[in-house]
Parts: sequence; C-alpha cells; structure tokens
Amino acid sequence: MADLHITRAHSMPIKKAREAAEGFARQLDEKFDLESEWQGDTLHFRRAGVAGTLALSKSSVAINVKLGLLLSAFRGKFEEHINANLDRVFQAPASAKAPRKKA
Repeated sequence: MADLHITRAHSMPIKKAREAAEGFARQLDEKFDLESEWQGDTLHFRRAGVAGTLALSKSSVAINVKLGLLLSAFRGKFEEHINANLDRVFQAPASAKAPRKKA
C-alpha cells in the first residue's frame, strides 16, 4: 500500500475553496472514475484500489490518499497529477498577484 499526503496553503474564502475543491473532484472523477461525497468540509473519494480525503480549512487544503497494492506502482503518476491540479485550482487569482510594470 502507498500513501500520499499533500497539503497546499490557500487564501480563498472557504466557500470559494469548496467550489475549487468540487472542480478538482470532478477532474479526478473524469480521470480516475472516482465516487465522492462531502462530509462537512471534507470530501471523501474512492474507487477500487483508491480511497482518500480532501480536507478544507480556512487557509489550507490537505489531500490524503491510500493506494491499493496494484495501484501503488502508479504512485508517482497520481502524485504528479494531484500536485499539478492543486497548483492550478488553488492558485491565487491573477488580481492578487503583484502588478507588472510597463516598460
């Protein structure tokens, strides 16, 4: 069995973070055929060989995934996909970034 534990800070209001998490869950469902359900601010997801949670707080999102024996060989692919999508989904909005100086 392989476990993944990934955490990201975010600066979104919890409602926006939940909307972002729901989008993230839809992407996981499309890519990996996962079933998911919310319990409070924690999204539980599963399918054969995979079970995990995505927990939201005011300032972070934490994903914990347990991969079964057969899928543990693909741990790196799962981790890469999760990291890339977390970065994209929970990144700061463009308006929050420092303005570019015009030359």
